[in-house]
Amino acid sequence: MDREEILQKSRQENADEGFKHAEDTGRKIGFLAFAVVFILIVLFNLFHGKDNYAPFAMFWAFTAAEAYPKYKFTQNKAYLITAVCGAIASLASLLSFVLSFLR
Repeated sequence: MDREEILQKSRQENADEGFKHAEDTGRKIGFLAFAVVFILIVLFNLFHGKDNYAPFAMFWAFTAAEAYPKYKFTQNKAYLITAVCGAIASLASLLSFVLSFLR
């Protein structure tokens, strides 16, 4: 492949590395913000005797959603196990959340 073919192929991809870097940085900051808010809500609920089913349902759903694409890309079984267990834990927490209102 000569230089011109490589440049042409790169232009066709329409991938801007700066934009991808900005997305990745935003995703990391978003995860950090999610984790901080999650911890604050869990601690607040613990101190006030409230259930933590809803925040844990969101946490486990997020964990599963993060792990699955990593599994698809790497075929690493640890990611698949994390995705499946996270999905099950999320559904169990969500079910517990709903059932807590029916008591």
